[in-house]
Amino acid sequence: MNIVMQTEFPDLKLVGRGKVRDIYDLDDKLLIVSTDRLSAFDVILPEGIEGKGKVLTELSKFWFDKTSHIIDNHLITTDVSKMPEVCHKYKDVLEGRSMLVKKAKPLLAECVVRGYITGSGMKDYLQTGSVCGIKLPAGLKEADKLPEPIFTPSTKADVGHDESISFEKMCEIVGTDYANQMKDYTIAIYKFASELALTKGIIIADTKLEFGLFDGKVILIDEVLTPDSSRFWFADKYTPGKVQDSMDKQIVRNYLETLDWNKQAPGPVLPKNISDETSKRYREIADLLIK
Repeated sequence: MNIVMQTEFPDLKLVGRGKVRDIYDLDDKLLIVSTDRLSAFDVILPEGIEGKGKVLTELSKFWFDKTSHIIDNHLITTDVSKMPEVCHKYKDVLEGRSMLVKKAKPLLAECVVRGYITGSGMKDYLQTGSVCGIKLPAGLKEADKLPEPIFTPSTKADVGHDESISFEKMCEIVGTDYANQMKDYTIAIYKFASELALTKGIIIADTKLEFGLFDGKVILIDEVLTPDSSRFWFADKYTPGKVQDSMDKQIVRNYLETLDWNKQAPGPVLPKNISDETSKRYREIADLLIK
């Protein structure tokens, strides 16, 4: 089993380790390496998921290509042979799990769009009749499709918990003009991707996108519509009124909820059957979408 938890490239300048990605500075570009680390409840678990980083890279490339008519993105190449020569000696690690990208300036808010009500959104709705302050119709059940997708931004945290914020707060953080662009792009990408995924038997319940500035323009960055950043459901098994069988890391969250764990680091080690099933689900979603 070859699980990559962390990368070490002596010739490259490491500038960041996120929950999943290691980021290297290549002067005017960045090298983003998707490891097999898994975070749940914003805690990085001690062991990774086999093949996860490669699935994240494969799916991000797919969606960057598919959504490029909506917005430009930061992807230059995933082909190691087309990356700067300093990367070539690390091909055995980089192959399949790395992206050479434009060096954009991140806009520090995460753009969450929800097309269905579930998870923290359902908890909020049951308490307030709203999700992140957005009033919704009465009587919605778990996993119901919303009349229209709703935009519910959050703070961006490399460690610790992201926190939901109002759109007004997002405007304060990134500026009103950029906030409006990010909202419009997020909803457009979600609607396009949802329709495409549905033709392949997949419901995208919600997703999280990130944006940055490059040459004065807002572009799409980070990852796009992966099992780490989205909830995917099987369309043929979709049954409103109950928690859906997810094609993402929900299997891990469900297992962790059965434990007496305070959701603080260090996280628990997952049983092999949970790790194996999660790895299988990640692979399955990629195969279904990209076929």
